[in-house]
Amino acid sequence: MRISADHEISYRSWPFYWLARASGRYRARMEELLRPTGLDMARWRVLMTLHQDRVASVSEIASHAIEKLPTMTKIIQRMESDQLVRRQPRPGRERVMEVVLTEAGELAGEQAWEAATALYGQAFAGMSASDIAQLTALLERVAENLNGAPSAESP
Repeated sequence: MRISADHEISYRSWPFYWLARASGRYRARMEELLRPTGLDMARWRVLMTLHQDRVASVSEIASHAIEKLPTMTKIIQRMESDQLVRRQPRPGRERVMEVVLTEAGELAGEQAWEAATALYGQAFAGMSASDIAQLTALLERVAENLNGAPSAESP
C-alpha cells in the first residue's frame, strides 16, 4: 500500500490498525472487568462522563460517549429505571434534560473506576507520564483532524 510517492506502508505500520487493536482489546478487557459490577460499556461511558462533569444533558453524554442520541436516550432510560441516574429539566432551558447520578450511580461509578484504574495501569505499564501525555495529545489531534469533511490538502 502506498500513502504517497515516498511513503509505503504495511498494515502493521498503519496507525489505524493499532488504534483498532488497542480499542478492541480495551473494550474486551473493560467488559470483563465491568461484568461483576453489573455494568456494560455504554453505562460505563455515561458514568465516566457524569463522574467528570457531575451533570450533563443527554446529547452532551452522547457526544462524549460517541453514541447516537436515540441510542443514548434508551441507555439513560434503562439506567434511570435501574436508579443509577435521574433526569431533570435544565434550569432556564426546560426542554433540555440533564442527567445526574443517584447515590446508587455514584457507588456503581466508584466500582467501575476501580476496574478502569486497574486496566489503565496494565495498558500504560512501562510508560512515563510524558509518554502518556504525548500519546493523548497525538490521539486528540488525530480525532480533531478526522472531525468533519476531508480538506483539499488531505491525501
